Amino acid sequence: MIARLFTSRQRAASAAARLSPGTRLYAIGDIHGCIEPLRRLHDIIREHAAAQPVARNAVIYLGDYVDRGPDSRAVIDLLRDNPLGGFECVYLKGNHEASLLQFLDDELHGPQWFAYGGDATLRSYGVSAPHSATDWAGLERARREFAQRLPSEHRDFFSRLRLAHVEDDYMFVHAGVRPEVPLQEQNSDDLLWIRDEFLFSDVEFGKIVVHGHSISEAPIVRHNRIGIDTGAFAGGPLTCLVLEGTSRSFLTS
Repeated sequence: MIARLFTSRQRAASAAARLSPGTRLYAIGDIHGCIEPLRRLHDIIREHAAAQPVARNAVIYLGDYVDRGPDSRAVIDLLRDNPLGGFECVYLKGNHEASLLQFLDDELHGPQWFAYGGDATLRSYGVSAPHSATDWAGLERARREFAQRLPSEHRDFFSRLRLAHVEDDYMFVHAGVRPEVPLQEQNSDDLLWIRDEFLFSDVEFGKIVVHGHSISEAPIVRHNRIGIDTGAFAGGPLTCLVLEGTSRSFLTS
C-alpha cells in the first residue's frame, strides 16, 4: 500500500510538471541533415513566439543534427548563425555527433558511423566515403579529408555540445536516462544511446525527461517522458515541443 501511494503521488506530481512563470521552452527533435524542415520550423516558432510574447523564450535542440539526411553541413551553418534572434539557445549532443567526433580521432570508428548514415555527412562536406568498411586506407583517407574540410567553427560546435539541460521539472537529453540511477549520476553513454530500458520503464525519473533518438510516428507523452523524434529524415515531420507553465503543445514542419 505504501508503495502504491508513493507511485500515485509521484504520478500526480508529474502531471503537474511546470516551468517558472515568464518562460517558454521550444524543444526540437532529431534534425538529421534536413535543412528545409528546420528552416520551416524556425519560421513557425518565430511566428508562435511573436503572437504570444513572454519574458523569456529558449530553444533546446536535442542533438542528432547530422547524418542520414543530405544537408548536415548546412544544418550546422544555420544553427551557428543564431537563426532565432532573441531566443536563448541550448545545443545538446546526440549519438551521431559523438560518432562523428570519434571518427575524427580514429578512422576505425568509420564503419560504425557509416552504418548510421555518417557517409551522408561526409558527402555534405565534399568527402567520399570508402567503398568498403574494410578498406583501411580509404578510411584513413576519408578521415584525413574530413578533418581538413571541416571548418574549425563546426568542430568547435560539436565539441561544445552539452549532454543534458534541466529547467524546473524537466530534463532534456538526447536518448534518455537509466532508470533507478539518480539524474546527477547518469552515464554519458546512456544519455546518448539508451533505448528499451528507458522507453519501457514505468518508474519516475525525478524530472519529466524530454528526448529524441527513438522514432515514433507522433510525439510520445508518458507520465515520465516525452519523446519527439518523429523521423524527419525518413519523411516524417520535424517536431517541436512547446512548454509553458503547466501546458504542453507541439509544432511541426
